[in-house]
Amino acid sequence: MEPIVMPIEDVLDLHTFRPKDVPNLLDDYLAACRAEQLFTVRIVHGKGRGVLKKRVQALLKRHPLVVAIADAPPEAGGWGATIVNLKR
Repeated sequence: MEPIVMPIEDVLDLHTFRPKDVPNLLDDYLAACRAEQLFTVRIVHGKGRGVLKKRVQALLKRHPLVVAIADAPPEAGGWGATIVNLKR
């Protein structure tokens, strides 16, 4: 299977990815963001029932590159997205 090449931006929308791919995707994407000197990233997980949000936030809380996480403000997705601050 060929890897998917994505532009590294400060927003990652998880809607197009399978839930089982999320842990590795987050690892790779956060490392790439840091390499590009993007230290604040918005992860869009959607609102739904909150299952993916809980999983994503649990992964982020344990991630070695993450300094802090918070729900996005209403204009940036509200509880359907998480703002991530990365180590500099």
